[in-house]
Amino acid sequence: MRGPLALAVFDLDRTLLAGGSGPIIARHLRLQGVGPDRDIPGGDLLFKVFHLIGETRPSIEIARRAVRASKGWSVEAVARAAEAAADELVDLVQPFAHELIAEHRAASRRLVIASTTPDHFVRPLAERLGFDDVISTHWATEGGVYTGELDGPFVWGRAKRDAVTAYAKAVGASLSRSSAYSDSYFDAPLLSAVGHPFAVNPDPRLSVLATLQRWPIRHLDVPPGVVKFAGRELQELGRPFVRPEMFPYARFEFHGVENIPSNGGAIVCANHRSYFDTAAISLLIARAGRSARFLGKKEVFDAPVLGRLATAFGGIRVERGTGSDEPLERAAVALRAGEVVGVMPEGTIPRGPAFFEPKLRGRWGAARLAAISGVPIVPVGLWGTEKVWPRSSRLPIFNLVNPPTITVRVGEPIMLVGKDFENDTVRLMVAISSLLPQEAREYRVPTDEELRLTYPPGYKGDPTQENQRRPGTD
Repeated sequence: MRGPLALAVFDLDRTLLAGGSGPIIARHLRLQGVGPDRDIPGGDLLFKVFHLIGETRPSIEIARRAVRASKGWSVEAVARAAEAAADELVDLVQPFAHELIAEHRAASRRLVIASTTPDHFVRPLAERLGFDDVISTHWATEGGVYTGELDGPFVWGRAKRDAVTAYAKAVGASLSRSSAYSDSYFDAPLLSAVGHPFAVNPDPRLSVLATLQRWPIRHLDVPPGVVKFAGRELQELGRPFVRPEMFPYARFEFHGVENIPSNGGAIVCANHRSYFDTAAISLLIARAGRSARFLGKKEVFDAPVLGRLATAFGGIRVERGTGSDEPLERAAVALRAGEVVGVMPEGTIPRGPAFFEPKLRGRWGAARLAAISGVPIVPVGLWGTEKVWPRSSRLPIFNLVNPPTITVRVGEPIMLVGKDFENDTVRLMVAISSLLPQEAREYRVPTDEELRLTYPPGYKGDPTQENQRRPGTD
C-alpha cells in the first residue's frame, strides 16, 4: 500500500539555478517598459556577492522592498517579462538538477519550488520544468496593475518553512517523508522541518550547519558524490599540479590535445596497455583543461580509502557480469550535462598473444553510450605505458636514469551512427589503431619474456606454450 504523499521542495536561486534570477528578470522587465529605469546603485556588487556566497540580509532587504517599486506596473507586461525570462532561466538550471527532478517524479513525489522570488516570476519556469506547484511571495494586484503591497507573507526564512508546512497539510503530504533542497543558511528552518534535507551548493554557514547536522551536501553542477571546495571540484583544484613532472620515471609526448572539445559532452576512448594508462589519460585531460568521469571496476570503489576518492572525483562504478545498464545511464547523464567521460573499450588489458595483435577488439559499451547521449567520441592512442608499469608488476618501474617515452596521440572527434553497435565499435577501434605507431599495426611473435610481462602477478600458466599460436588460430 502506498504511503502518504511526499514533497520534493526546491529553492530556486543558487539551488536549481546556477546563480541568481534577479538580473535576468530585471532586464526583461525593462524590455517590457516596467521595472526600474536604471540599475539599483550597488546592485551589481550585491548580485556578485550573492552568486559567490549566497543570500545576505542586504540582498534580502532589496527583495523585500521591491514590492513597493512595483506599484502601478501592468500585470500583463510583467507576465510577458516573466515568460521571456523563463525561456532564458531554463538554460541556467543546473545540469544534474534535471536527473534529480526526474527521480522524484518517477517516485510520485509532488515537485514544488519554494522561493522568496514573487510567484509570477517563478511559475512560468516551474511549468517549463514540470513542477506541480510553487510556494512563493505574492504581490497584490488591483484593476490589472500591482498595488505595491504584499498579498500574504514574505516567503523567507521561517516564513518559508511555515508556508511549506501549511501547503503540506493542505495537500495531505507528510513532511517526514519529504525532501528539501537549498543553498541558504536562512532556509535552515525549512531543511529542519523535512525528513530528508539536502544542502545544495551551500553558503559557508549552511555548509557548517549541514556538516554538524550530517545533512547530505550536493552540488547539482557535478555528479552525485563529487566533492567541491570553495565552489571548485577536486579535479579542478588539482589540475595545476597534474603535470608530467609528477612521474619522473616516464617521459610524455602529447599530440592533438586540441581535439578534445573545450566544452560540452565528449567520450574519450583509448586503448588499454597498462595500469599506467590512467595516469597518461589523466595528464591528457588536465592538459585539455577539462574534468572527466571514468568508469571503473567495483573493486576500486569498494576499497576503503581509494573507493571514497574515486567517488569524490566523480568515478562511475561498474560491476561486471551483472548486465546492469546503470553505469551507462549514469555516464549518459554526465555527458548530457556537458561533461567528459573516459572509457577504455577493450575493458581490460589484453594478455598473452592478444597483447601483440594489431587488430584492437573492443566491447560495445562506448558505442552504446555514444548512441544514448548523442555526443562525439574522441579516440586516443596510447603507446609505451607498459614499459612503465607492465601487467606482471604490482608497482611501476621507477627508472629515473633512462625513463621510457609514452606517446599520447589524440584523433579528431568522430560521430558514430548508433544503429549497429558492432560495426560502430569496429570503426572506433580502427580510429584508435590509426593513432598508434606503425609497429603496433604489424604482428610479430613476441619473446617469451615479453609474453610473461603481459600476465598478472602470480599467473600459473606457461607463457611459452601460449606463444606457439596467435589468438583465433585454434
